Formats: sequence, structure tokens, C-alpha cells
Amino acid sequence: MDIILIRHGESEDNIKRVLSTDETPLTKKGEMQIERIKPLVAELDFKDVYISPLKRTIMTSEILEINGSLENRVREIDFGIFKGLGYEEFMKVYPEEGKKWVSDIKNYQIPNGESLKMTYQRVVDFLEEIINIGENSLVITHEGIIKLAFSWVFDSDEYFNKFMASNGSVNIISIDKDYKFIKKLNARG
Repeated sequence: MDIILIRHGESEDNIKRVLSTDETPLTKKGEMQIERIKPLVAELDFKDVYISPLKRTIMTSEILEINGSLENRVREIDFGIFKGLGYEEFMKVYPEEGKKWVSDIKNYQIPNGESLKMTYQRVVDFLEEIINIGENSLVITHEGIIKLAFSWVFDSDEYFNKFMASNGSVNIISIDKDYKFIKKLNARG
């Protein structure tokens, strides 16, 4: 079975280089990135569709003309008090919290947000539920979630920074009995 992971197109927060907010929309370029992958997505075989409930992923699903269930477990990492801020800005506004997060990104829970480890667990719970259903599934989500899903292939959140998921990309994880592998990475039409 395949789990198809689509990253939303470029968003306004991507351009600003800030930790994204929930309501940031796609840019015109982001819309075009999704238009470009429509033929590729049309060729894929999937039954179930799960969509992060954030604006940029909903816009992505609308452009792809794909309906599905809104799924909180595939929403982006919750950056809490850092949302909408770039690195230099959150280090200035929240220096103590920023230092703690940068020194232990995996375990430090951002105030009003979550740690990478917490996010990894919710992603793993979701992916294992999908495997139990046993049908090819398509997920419209975010880079952080895709990177954690790829880490799950190796059964460890240690691989988070080893991957990149481009805006408007199609990524596929295949499961064959007890084996998980990355079948497609950053395909863009």
C-alpha cells in the first residue's frame, strides 16, 4: 500500500521565512505549483484522503479538486508563541525559550505549542492507523509532517533534519507487509 504525501504550495509565510501561522494562504506561485502536479496526482491510485485543517492545505485540496476528511494529526508542528516569527525575531522576543528550543528542538515543548517528539508521536499514530485500514491514502499536509513521516520509515525521529519536502511536491511511502520504504521524494510533475 502507498501513503501519498503532498506538501501544500508556497505560502505567504514561506516567503516571509517565518514559522507559519494557521491562516497563511498560498501565493500565486504556490497555486501554480499545485496546478503543475495535478496531472501527476490524477495518475495516482488512492481511496482515502486526509487534509490538514490549515488554510494553505485546504486551498491546495481545492486546486487539486480533491475532497477529503480534515485531519488534525497532519497539521503542521504547533510552534506556539513562535508562530509568525522568524528566527532572529523569536530569539529577540523570547530569548530564553528560543535558546531552549534551539538547543533541544526534539524535546523542548514550545510554550502554547508542542515539541518535535510530541508531533512525531501524533504523526506515527496517524500513519499506523492508515496502515491498519490497508488502503492507498493521500494526505495533503506540511513539510514538518512529511519529514516526520519519512523519519518514521526508519523508526526514529532522529532523521527529521535529513529530509526536505519542497512546496507543491508529491512524496510516497510504500508499505509491503512489515517493510516501509520511500518510493518517491519531491516529485513535481
